[in-house]
Amino acid sequence: METAPGDQIVRRTNASSVINVLVSGVALFSDGYNIQIIGYMNVVLADLYPHAQTTAMKTRLSNSALVGEVVGMLLFGFYIDRWGRKLGMFATTILLVFGIILATAAHGKDPTGMLWMMVIARGIAGVGAGGEYSVCATQATEAADENDFVRKHRGALVASATNASIVSGFVSSSIVSLIVIAAYGGRATNGVWRICFGIGIILPLFVFYFRLKIVNSTQFHKHAIRRKTKFPIWLALRRYWKPLLGCAGTWFLYDFIVYPFNLLAPTIVAGFGPSQTLLQSTGWSALVNCFALPGAIFGFRSADRLPRAPPHVRTGFSLVAVFGFIIGGAMVPLRATFPAFVVLFGLFQTFLALGPGNCTFLVATESFPTPLRGHFLGFSAAMGKVGAAIGTQVFPAIVASYPTVIKGQQVIFLIGAGIAVLSTVMLWVLIPDREKQLESEDALFRQYLEDNGWDTSDMGMLQVPPSGKGEKVGG
Repeated sequence: METAPGDQIVRRTNASSVINVLVSGVALFSDGYNIQIIGYMNVVLADLYPHAQTTAMKTRLSNSALVGEVVGMLLFGFYIDRWGRKLGMFATTILLVFGIILATAAHGKDPTGMLWMMVIARGIAGVGAGGEYSVCATQATEAADENDFVRKHRGALVASATNASIVSGFVSSSIVSLIVIAAYGGRATNGVWRICFGIGIILPLFVFYFRLKIVNSTQFHKHAIRRKTKFPIWLALRRYWKPLLGCAGTWFLYDFIVYPFNLLAPTIVAGFGPSQTLLQSTGWSALVNCFALPGAIFGFRSADRLPRAPPHVRTGFSLVAVFGFIIGGAMVPLRATFPAFVVLFGLFQTFLALGPGNCTFLVATESFPTPLRGHFLGFSAAMGKVGAAIGTQVFPAIVASYPTVIKGQQVIFLIGAGIAVLSTVMLWVLIPDREKQLESEDALFRQYLEDNGWDTSDMGMLQVPPSGKGEKVGG
């Protein structure tokens, strides 16, 4: 899509809209890889630097990116609603690449200094990755609403470009770790973590080229609140506090479960066999994380066939609770049948991705109008990462507080199951269904502002041409 003479919007073709969505998906795939890779590299770093890589340092390395993501989600959620989606894409890519380069090249006077540099670098990369959540999910949703064809498939397009891409990034991080460790003969070396970190630079640089050609969506041009205009945040909160609470609260609880279990997977699996080699423990944890991929794929394939919120309730969270209670209750006998544990843990991951993972993005992007989408999606996603940061602090502490590791792991699965039940109730009560077309909520919000005395005459950036003759088609 380009702008025509006279500041008119040029509408996208079906192909250009789909490509726009896919570019967002590739960017979020990269984010999933770069966030999850530390879970595998923590094990490598612990072997290399046992005195410097303390439990506290492991937590800092895991949480630095999460804290950065929270900052990026809030910052860029505001930024893209005021200055546009495209500028946000450039800024997030630059921050992400810069942080990855610093982490890959981390050095210090001693191992502790090097690890602290890695913490700071991953925090910078996290700001970029967090901004990608706000930018990519918003841009993908609006690109998938450009015409009737893509709108019909918006659920699948957005779910594939968000959760399915992030989960694929998680899985790819485990596969890459496995390959690199195997290439080094199963030994922990500096080359392992530097190569695994460095690979994360490739995709952000690749999508940067395509982002040069992307422009802001039709919805943004029609409904954006101009930068010089005071933003009606209190009116917005008065109208949307309930879905905002539902989206943010559900995302908080979802990430409170999913991130600790993803990051702890190598540790949990290794605990079943103290004699496991680095390659074996990485391989088993990679298998566990691969179970999330079928859930994400089935979830996006069914996204347009089912309402957004009920799949959370009927399938995802409810089945997560079932498998969490089974694993927690049977942890002791499962120690004797390791493959059975892997299957059950894998199914736990599958159903986390199936409903909750896919629908957190869909519900958050479709629950709010275009002028607020970046703000409220960014806030909801940020609350998710707050949950992730708290969860990655709390769950290891819970495990460590019990006299045996098996008892601690049993408790965290039971806690995860209980949180899944709470999330089911929250979704049922707080999140409403929305109209299929984004324009419907945009029109209602504009009317709401007018009814409350807010001048809407200068909303929108450009003139939108009528459908039919005179429209130009751009990519």
